[in-house]
Amino acid sequence: MSDIKHLARETVQALTPYLSARRIGGTGEVWLNANESPDCNEYQLDSSNLNRYPEFQPPALINAYAQYAGLDNSQVLTTRGADESIEILIRTFCEPGTDSILICPPTYGMYAISAETCGVEIEEAALDSNFNVDYQAVSRAVNREGGRVKIVFLCAPNNPTGNMLDKQKLVELLEATKGKALIVADEAYIEFCPELTQADLIALHENLVITRTLSKAFALASIRCGFTLAQASVIEMLSKVIAPYPVPDPIAQIATQALSAEGLKIMRERVTILNNNRALLKEQMQQLPCVKEVFPATGNYLLVRFEDSAKVFQAFAEDGIIMRDFANKPRLENCIRITIGSKAEMESTLTTLNSL
Repeated sequence: MSDIKHLARETVQALTPYLSARRIGGTGEVWLNANESPDCNEYQLDSSNLNRYPEFQPPALINAYAQYAGLDNSQVLTTRGADESIEILIRTFCEPGTDSILICPPTYGMYAISAETCGVEIEEAALDSNFNVDYQAVSRAVNREGGRVKIVFLCAPNNPTGNMLDKQKLVELLEATKGKALIVADEAYIEFCPELTQADLIALHENLVITRTLSKAFALASIRCGFTLAQASVIEMLSKVIAPYPVPDPIAQIATQALSAEGLKIMRERVTILNNNRALLKEQMQQLPCVKEVFPATGNYLLVRFEDSAKVFQAFAEDGIIMRDFANKPRLENCIRITIGSKAEMESTLTTLNSL
């Protein structure tokens, strides 16, 4: 080991980093591996104040998102993507070496990575046989004698399986864990099924936190802008830990424009198009002999279990279509996640599959 590497914390030395779509790489013309939007908007930027530090929490941005989410300004914190929100929550509420987070695999990988880098233990309550949250198992983990779980991460729509939360069971879980743990609902893809948001529960439950992002439906993955929604008492604690200037001014300008009446109209039109493309893709996929199972369609992606995913993945690669392979994940054998792109990209996807 080099003289420098051994100086790093032992947990970091042993850490396997999260492999984002860009980090994995790949060559091709059709990128369907990162749940990005296929289109992009143009925005106007005022660069006259680049010599000044930005606002800690830009008022125009916070007000715009609070109105969009139906919350008070005091219940909103903006972050560098939802990933920073995950890390800030762990750093704020978990004591390293003492507390733990609870995840429900298979799910988004950054919950575990963030906990590991913070020296916080990870416990698991696996999704049930239908890939839904096992609420009783989660409650038992939080409430058992000597339990150390401080934060539960629930992804909805779940990445990659697409499952949603049961509202009544979530309420029961919030009541059962009151004063013991935060229940975090990750709603990165909620714009694709807005009627299923849990934001209305924030007013009633201090231990509910919701994370959001502009990366998906708003087509702003590049600017890394996310939001944490919770009661003011939670936002106050997070505000003590987050960096002093978390959102650069150009980012705040773009995000505020995206949340304007015109920006929201464009976003909702995009969602309608992508949801239609998803429905058509799912219908066609279910008729293909190489497909064994199509998981719930709730976000801007489909998780598909194939008869032979390695053969399918190779065929996509040869045709310049980059997908996300989940075949090596527990319980997701022969699974590939397909981002919902343009109509032309979905037609290319089907052309490749039909060629098999």
